[in-house]
Amino acid sequence: MAEQIVNEFTVNRPIDEAWPIICDVERIAPCLPGAQLEEIEGDIYRGNVKVKLGAVSTKFTGEAHFVERDDVAHTAMLKAKGRDTGGRGNAEADIHATAEALSPTSTKCIVTADLHITGKVAQFGRGIMGDVSRKLIDQFSHNLNTMLDEQGATTDDTEPEAAPAAAPAPTAEAPTVRKIEGPAAEPVDLADMAGPALLKRILPVVLAITLVLVLLRRRR
Repeated sequence: MAEQIVNEFTVNRPIDEAWPIICDVERIAPCLPGAQLEEIEGDIYRGNVKVKLGAVSTKFTGEAHFVERDDVAHTAMLKAKGRDTGGRGNAEADIHATAEALSPTSTKCIVTADLHITGKVAQFGRGIMGDVSRKLIDQFSHNLNTMLDEQGATTDDTEPEAAPAAAPAPTAEAPTVRKIEGPAAEPVDLADMAGPALLKRILPVVLAITLVLVLLRRRR
């Protein structure tokens, strides 16, 4: 099954500040419901999404690679794929993100994902994934703006502290895979994402929706 999902969210910062923040996966990952970035290998980003339904929790794995990114035009494209570790389905997505200034102090980001679904996930009716993704986007936007209000927009305060740890290792001996350390993500509660009749069918698709947000950055 193929379906296109279009969502948008607002960042309460000027576009020149908002775009680097949107593309900084390590900084925004804690704002993404249920999602956790685990490692970066070259231009490939790997992570997982945890969801729960009542007392049952499930984890999904996925990866994405950056196709292109234009920091002048504020656009980015990437490909992502994910699978339900329980074997209920797979999903691939061609993702396009673009940002535009709403005002001198706010920016709108529009994310379009062309999803290609196989397995039991393909039994979804059209529009269901859109409803879930909108709720995830709303939570992400709220968490992101709250974080910016508390921490500020720039990352200058944190980046210099990270440099000394990386400096002693010669470039040639640097590990191929860079692990991302951070607190474990809390599972997404699917009871808040969809109606009772849809809960049993909605688990495998959450990763594909969240990857639209979580992997919009190439390795610097």
